Amino acid sequence: FNRTLEIPKLMAHFAEIDSEGTVQRVLVLSNDRITQDGEEVEELGAAYLQNMFPDTDWVQTSYNNNFRKRYAGVGMKYDVERDSFIPPQPYPSWLLNEESLSWEAPFPMPDDDKHYQWDEENQSWVEIEEQPIP
Repeated sequence: FNRTLEIPKLMAHFAEIDSEGTVQRVLVLSNDRITQDGEEVEELGAAYLQNMFPDTDWVQTSYNNNFRKRYAGVGMKYDVERDSFIPPQPYPSWLLNEESLSWEAPFPMPDDDKHYQWDEENQSWVEIEEQPIP
């Protein structure tokens, strides 16, 4: 018998950004929609999506984290100055690391192979007791 192997098309991912810079959703387009003369052109994808969804703004995101620091997710912020997607701040005391654009606790988590969670009220790491599996 004869089987045809279909090769998947390359895909481009775009994040819809609201007026506050918050990611509302991420959609996938075929690279055919954003390729011109063999090169990816982000503006083509954004224009295509704006045509489909009027009054929206779109920014390309990288599934492989090749640009804009990380893959966009709903609720993240797109920072225009840094041209990066930044996750929501997990706790008010956590600070943004300007190099990695990741949030960090005021104190490093203990490095002793135990499990911890951050206690915002006491500004400390609290060990999580492991529950036995029944």
